[in-house]
Amino acid sequence: SMTQDLRNEMTEKINRIPVSFFDKHQFGDLLGRFTSDVETVSNALQQSFLQIVNGVLTIVLVMGMVLYLNFQLAIVVILSIPVTYFGARSILKRSQPYFKEQAAILGRMNGYVQENLTGFNVLKLYGREESSHKEFSKITDDLQRVGFKASFISGLMMPALHAVSDLTYLIVAVLGGLQVIAGRLTVGNMQAFVQYVWQVSQPIQNITQLAGQMQSAKSSLDRIFDILDETEEVKGEELEILEPLTGQVTFQHVDFQYVENKPLIRDFNLEVQSGEMVAIVGPTGAGKTTLINLLMRFYDVTAGAILVDGQDIRQLSRQDYRRQFGMVLQDAWLYEGTIKENLRFGNLDASDEEIIEAAKAANVDHFIRTLPSGYNMEMNQESSNISLGQKQLLTIARALLANPKILILDEATSSVDTRLELLIQKAMKRLMKGRTSFVIAHRLST
Repeated sequence: SMTQDLRNEMTEKINRIPVSFFDKHQFGDLLGRFTSDVETVSNALQQSFLQIVNGVLTIVLVMGMVLYLNFQLAIVVILSIPVTYFGARSILKRSQPYFKEQAAILGRMNGYVQENLTGFNVLKLYGREESSHKEFSKITDDLQRVGFKASFISGLMMPALHAVSDLTYLIVAVLGGLQVIAGRLTVGNMQAFVQYVWQVSQPIQNITQLAGQMQSAKSSLDRIFDILDETEEVKGEELEILEPLTGQVTFQHVDFQYVENKPLIRDFNLEVQSGEMVAIVGPTGAGKTTLINLLMRFYDVTAGAILVDGQDIRQLSRQDYRRQFGMVLQDAWLYEGTIKENLRFGNLDASDEEIIEAAKAANVDHFIRTLPSGYNMEMNQESSNISLGQKQLLTIARALLANPKILILDEATSSVDTRLELLIQKAMKRLMKGRTSFVIAHRLST
């Protein structure tokens, strides 16, 4: 179906868009484009297509009949069509900016709701329900204001169409009556002509009314094409990685900036030998995660180069290159499915024995076995049926199971108590042996 094809195309596009795109858009807004915007476009097209085709065919056939009955009166009917078209076009042109703004506010509202539901416990903890409600009310007030303007202006279209239609009837009646009196037109033909005028005016009004409904769909379609037209990750002559990397990493005179003329990193140099562990320590906002984003090629350097095994990473296939990494982020991410499926996410070919071995290495095997279904326990959508620290341990096991050449730990023990932190650090020393490792932390003790 068109809906399925459109969503599939959007999903494929999302996978080719740079990470920087997601820094500029709320997830709730993007979710709204995949759901409500696609449905709005689909429903509008499905409901409108047949009606428009039937209306156009009716107009063509009836126009043939009125031309056959009386050419002079037919000219009046024909002239009413462009008058109707340009009048409706003028109204639609004035209402379109409001429909577009309405769609944007709906996206903002989706983002706000998603954000508040995700942090609902924090909202309750700090007693921010009232301020949250006020902010939401402000968004809905904006939506109501813009929606009213869009509906009011587009609502002027039908009275305008009726006025044109009534004027056409009046002119046809006067001219037709004069021709009947003069004997150039029979009463029967006059009556038939009036009926044909009505048959023409109805599909014209229906098509124009559908055009008004399509304004909302056009706004949704514009939001969809904002994604489909987004610039993709630049692909040059990327080379496949035929042999496993050893993990030697070199930063050569690297400059980087998120915003033009606001440099964040200047002339950064670093040489990391294969198998070495590098601790990146500093306060929040110092650029620790930015270095990892550059290393992973989520962003490209502004100047200089990053080399892995002596090759500029911009010359390597992104997909092959990123497979060489294992990551454990501060925000543990697990998807809806069994624990076993989540652990196997980084290595789909891993056996059950390898999964258990990785879980033991991350000191999470004992915890998993205490669960009702063990490794087959289903995680809910938000993974809220296990603690944050336990999620962190599972993501560590998942990264280890992928057996990466380069390991990245971004505050990997930040959500784990002191006892587990010591156990994980001991396990990490064993497991990082032979791997190039980057550890991001706020303190050296980590």
